[in-house]
Formats: sequence, structure tokens, C-alpha cells
Amino acid sequence: MTLLSDAEIDANLAAGEWQRQGQAIVREWKLEDFAAAIAFVNRVAGAAEAANHHPDIHLHDWNRVGLELSTHSQGGLTQADFDMAARIDALG
Repeated sequence: MTLLSDAEIDANLAAGEWQRQGQAIVREWKLEDFAAAIAFVNRVAGAAEAANHHPDIHLHDWNRVGLELSTHSQGGLTQADFDMAARIDALG
């Protein structure tokens, strides 16, 4: 897996709601309530297991879920991060 260049990262970010934060991409969701937030986290967990690419997950303020993706083994962002972001986006 190859680290992406800044230009490649910017191109991947241009069409969506993910944002770059250092050597990761992040996004936050505000869900209807705590149960909806937990259900979303569980959907993300299933997708992450299937892809063998796991985001850092932050549940806070009872209905907000923040996700952070980075390819830790490569020390930055790879196409796998953006592929996983697209899978997560499809979960709604």
C-alpha cells in the first residue's frame, strides 16, 4: 500500500464530507438519539471487519459519532482509507 500525495488526498476529499486532519481523514455524524448512534457504530464495525480496515470511533454527546481513518501501518493516508470512507458513507 502506497501513501497518497497531497494532491491525491485533496482530489479524494473534494467530493465529500470527510476532512483531512493531520495524517488522517475525519468525519462526524449527528444521529437522532443514542440508540441510533450505537446502531450506526455497529454498522461501521461490521463494514470495518469485512474490509479489515478499522477506523477510530468516538461516541460523544449521546448522539454524535466521529470517525477517523488512517493507515497506521503506512503512517498516513492510502487509498484504503478513502475506500473505507466510501463504504461508511454508504451506510447512511
